[in-house]
Amino acid sequence: MIAIIDYGVGNLFSISRSFEYIGLDCVVTDEKAAIMSASHIVLPGVGAFGDAAEKLRATGLIPALDECVKDGKPLLGVCLGMQLLFERSFEYGVHEGLGYLKGEICPMEPDLKDTGLKIPQMGWNALKLIDGGNPIMRNIVEGEHMYFVHSYYATSCASSLVATVEYGIDVPAVVASGNVFGCQFHPEKSGECGLKILKAFGEIK
Repeated sequence: MIAIIDYGVGNLFSISRSFEYIGLDCVVTDEKAAIMSASHIVLPGVGAFGDAAEKLRATGLIPALDECVKDGKPLLGVCLGMQLLFERSFEYGVHEGLGYLKGEICPMEPDLKDTGLKIPQMGWNALKLIDGGNPIMRNIVEGEHMYFVHSYYATSCASSLVATVEYGIDVPAVVASGNVFGCQFHPEKSGECGLKILKAFGEIK
């Protein structure tokens, strides 16, 4: 069973329907017992980092997440949920993340000011594989397109980089370290390519 954490800031319906569509059992939950008994955990998220981090802390579920990660249970962060996996964010101040991955979340705007590209990055972009052998990428080939909506991105995260996309700069698109995985894009909005990511995650032992 895959536990999708409900802490008030996620695209829960679309993610749960996507898992159901590919035949993987899931539950949307804010209960510690359900998370601890699940085989896999998904941390979704949309909106601002600081608000999401505060709401996640308010649930009291972070110690349970810490324990699951320590025990080797696969965890997938999606979009803002991916960003929360890192050490800190500089979105409207400085905010502490979960620290499961090394790196920081920084605004894209300073790095894109001379490119003419719009912020947020919104739409489809092609993956460039850095570590195509990572288990979450086992169904993916170079150049497959995923759907992005974001204005901040992960930096100083070379140790966990699995795939990037080019948007004036190289933007981390997939990250992983051990049993912790993250997608900056929305797999649940990325058609068949996104479903292949979710299926690979659900099959990780």
